[in-house]
Amino acid sequence: MRFQVHTRQREAFVDITAQVAEAVSASGVTDGLAVVSCPHTTAGVTVNEAADPAVAADIIAALGRLVPRSGPWRHAEGNADAHVKASLMGCSVTVPVEGGALALGTWQGVFLCEFDGPRQRSLTVTLTPR
Repeated sequence: MRFQVHTRQREAFVDITAQVAEAVSASGVTDGLAVVSCPHTTAGVTVNEAADPAVAADIIAALGRLVPRSGPWRHAEGNADAHVKASLMGCSVTVPVEGGALALGTWQGVFLCEFDGPRQRSLTVTLTPR
């Protein structure tokens, strides 16, 4: 299943847990794996705490300190930092599916990690039954 997410800021974590859960439900897979993939070079996907939005803000801030927007970048488009941050986050996550639902921890959610927005992003959920 493929779905779209419109991001509204240059850098943001967008909770996509509900869309991923909907893809699992629509697939009919009760036990297996859900692979969430982001086919973009300036955005990624991660699983982290969804209960407190300060966690996502802290991660974005930490990445900003590690990979500043301005720097001696060779990539001329002005978004080299976004490429590096997306590579650090990764382009996919795998989440177990148990009983037809995502087997996430109590506080966990699935996030699109935007580093070069605002943009329209496409994500794919691939289900593999056990």
